[in-house]
Amino acid sequence: MEAEETTRNHWWWRPGWRQGRSFYTWHILIEDQPAIHEFAERIGPELEATGAVGPIPLDWLHMTLQGVGFSDEVSEETLNTIIAAVSERVAEIGPVQVTLGPPVVDPEGVNLPVHPVEAVAAIRRAVRSGIADVWGAARVPETEDRFVPHVSLAYSHISGMPLATIRDVLARHAAAMPAVLNRVSLIDINRDNGIYQWHLIHRAPFGAS
Repeated sequence: MEAEETTRNHWWWRPGWRQGRSFYTWHILIEDQPAIHEFAERIGPELEATGAVGPIPLDWLHMTLQGVGFSDEVSEETLNTIIAAVSERVAEIGPVQVTLGPPVVDPEGVNLPVHPVEAVAAIRRAVRSGIADVWGAARVPETEDRFVPHVSLAYSHISGMPLATIRDVLARHAAAMPAVLNRVSLIDINRDNGIYQWHLIHRAPFGAS
């Protein structure tokens, strides 16, 4: 299969999503990483100038980790039990050192790959184990394989634009940055406004056991 060489609008409505519906998910929020914020601010105007992608505001930078379920399908009691179980699991993890970048583009956006992949995959397995403690392994949403950790910098808002234009921008910003991950966060996320926005429900720190 040939690789796609043009953008694809990221903001199509995926199965189950609709206006006004939100989703509980565990993410790693990029809220205390000044080097990543500075990089995003520096590259953002050049990405926007391509006309193909929209940079993500700093407040909404994140690393997608593990979903729980739509907020209208998970009771408050169940959610609190999952929070406790996941918090206990990740408390056994120490701070995780990773490297982000250099940035890459795919049809739906620009992101910073995170390495080593296994270090973040281990965090995700701990979160999945916490959910399984409550629901059983068979009911944990999403699959364990095909996980590719990354921090998105911009999403495509139009289809059919050449990726080569965006690659030219990225070639001028071929940086990789170290970061230390200290916690996971449970958020209630929506995509009503052509951007992922959320409110924070709980932070679960590593090394708290």
